[in-house]
Amino acid sequence: MNIFRHRPFAVLAPALLIAVAGCSSADDSAAVAVPSPDAKTAPVCRDLRPVLPQKLDGRSRNDPEPRSAYTAGWGSPAIILRCGVVRPPKMIDPKVAEGGDPDAIAGGVDGVDWLMEKQSDGTWRFTTAGRAAYVQISLPKGMSAQDEGTGILTDLAPAVKKAIPTGIASMRG
Repeated sequence: MNIFRHRPFAVLAPALLIAVAGCSSADDSAAVAVPSPDAKTAPVCRDLRPVLPQKLDGRSRNDPEPRSAYTAGWGSPAIILRCGVVRPPKMIDPKVAEGGDPDAIAGGVDGVDWLMEKQSDGTWRFTTAGRAAYVQISLPKGMSAQDEGTGILTDLAPAVKKAIPTGIASMRG
């Protein structure tokens, strides 16, 4: 059973009143960890970069340092995309499938399935599921999952669907 098809994100988003955040800080000069995808995943991630939108939820492209084919960013502080990340451990946690883990919620937006994870600092990140590569989105502090998260994932869905085929990604990323 595919757990990601049975939990619409729009239904889950209102429950998320906590701010979403990620690997970017208020200081945009902070370096972003560049993923090291394996040989099978790397070309898929390189295909994603040219089809990414120039604007994301009204924010202009602002790619992080160091520049990489596997990262992208929008706005300031930046929304960060990383392609070819390692599969999150909670993606295989049976409590997520049962809806029993409040720190990890599965859902879908416009045909792309996502795992939303609460980080140890109380913030959230989104990772694609059911795709040939794991694509991770980290939102800066102060951005609400309810107000901005769905719009951001909606804007990214066409690019993810075009470049990252459905399938099972390598556990390594």
